[in-house]
Amino acid sequence: MKYKIEKNTVQETLIIPLYARKVCSELYPNLYRDETTVRLIDEINYDFSEAEKKSRSLMQRFGSLEVAMRQNDLAFEVRDYLKSHPNAAVVNLGCGLDCTGRTCDNGSCKIYNLDFPDVITVRNELLPAGEREKNIPCDLNDTAWFSEIDASGGAVFFASGVFYYFLTEQVKTLVRAMADAFPGGVLVFDAANRTAVKMIAKTWLKSAQIKDVGAYFAVSDAPQEIGAWDSRLRVSSRGYMLGYTDLKDPSVSGFFRFLARVGDGMMKMQIVKIRFGGKQ
Repeated sequence: MKYKIEKNTVQETLIIPLYARKVCSELYPNLYRDETTVRLIDEINYDFSEAEKKSRSLMQRFGSLEVAMRQNDLAFEVRDYLKSHPNAAVVNLGCGLDCTGRTCDNGSCKIYNLDFPDVITVRNELLPAGEREKNIPCDLNDTAWFSEIDASGGAVFFASGVFYYFLTEQVKTLVRAMADAFPGGVLVFDAANRTAVKMIAKTWLKSAQIKDVGAYFAVSDAPQEIGAWDSRLRVSSRGYMLGYTDLKDPSVSGFFRFLARVGDGMMKMQIVKIRFGGKQ
């Protein structure tokens, strides 16, 4: 029996990034391969015809490349942290049906996948938690979930495509609370400047009837802007299209490399890394 996902449900929002990861795997196999996603698509009862049609357009193909780079970059940062903290907690904030925690598993870390309860319900069906793994239903802004994380061996948190939907004040409050609870930990996530966030927001602003896009989280100079939130934060950033790779793969056209430069440059598409220092 395939797992049925209905149109116009919160669960349907899991399909778009999942399908993008499948397309990435097909279009850019040398850069990115997500076998679990390819398997999951086969296990879900959903009409993918619209997504399939859209996926072949030029900008959708570039969007798939963006998804591939973002996942690779975040995985790089998780693995980098695990080199010095092999028993760390690896925490996927707003996990959806993403398996980055598993792909970075070193055999001794603890993996936590956090998302809204109805999302975790789907995940428990399609991706039940394995050994040293826990799927936690929660609202990220309600910090009760902190108590579920065993950070005795360190903690690396990552969020993929999540904070664009948060108000700046919510991100600030969450980051400062994490600095209190997880000194020595690291948070990595993707971000972009106000222009890019307005473009990202065009689709969901209408449906959510949101008027003030300016209140939503966007950042141009992460070290300066986020570093000012709290003296314990050590903030760095790298472009997320070209900050970790030169994209000189035959599957990536010169035009897409040009768009990647525009994304990292004018749009400030970046991976932000925050190290939490000790108590004040």
